[in-house]
Amino acid sequence: MNSPLLVGITGGIGSGKTTVCHVFETYHIPIYYADDRAKSLLVEDEDLKDQICQLFGSQSYAGGQLNRGYLASRVFNNEEELQRMNSVVHPAVAKDFRLFVSQHEDRPIVMKEAALLFETGSFRDLDKTIAVLAGKEERIRRVILRDQQRSQEQIEAIIDKQTSDNQRKRLADYLISNDGSQLVTSQVQLIYKELMELTS
Repeated sequence: MNSPLLVGITGGIGSGKTTVCHVFETYHIPIYYADDRAKSLLVEDEDLKDQICQLFGSQSYAGGQLNRGYLASRVFNNEEELQRMNSVVHPAVAKDFRLFVSQHEDRPIVMKEAALLFETGSFRDLDKTIAVLAGKEERIRRVILRDQQRSQEQIEAIIDKQTSDNQRKRLADYLISNDGSQLVTSQVQLIYKELMELTS
């Protein structure tokens, strides 16, 4: 049996990756949401929890729950600490994604949605990649509406840490413009047709 075509979907915060994924899901494509799974694995995966506690101390978990505030304060503005955290989280997510793919081996396409696809190098394990693009001001506006606890300064700091759209354009196989100038559904339909041709 042929293996599924593995396709990554990425984009900066507020670009609308999730919206694009929901359109692809109407074509019955299984989608692995890497960022959501990472959050779940930090709570469910005992090996990962042990590694986090070894790296950052037992206060990483309070009453069995992940102490997000403590961990965020340790890693957000500390590149070395962030790399230490990623060094255990990314392999756990990669293993979990392989399991997800094995559960959908009968499908022609399996997708992986991840904010940091190019930054982590995990795009190299995929057959094709799609970048969702939108202007910085529009992305900030969306995130302010969605995450009311975040200030504009915090959102801009996150955008500055992520790969630039120019870099995404250079690395991605397909681009989806989500700034309102083109229908997302028709862009998805075209890419879906091309991907299906690759599987036949």
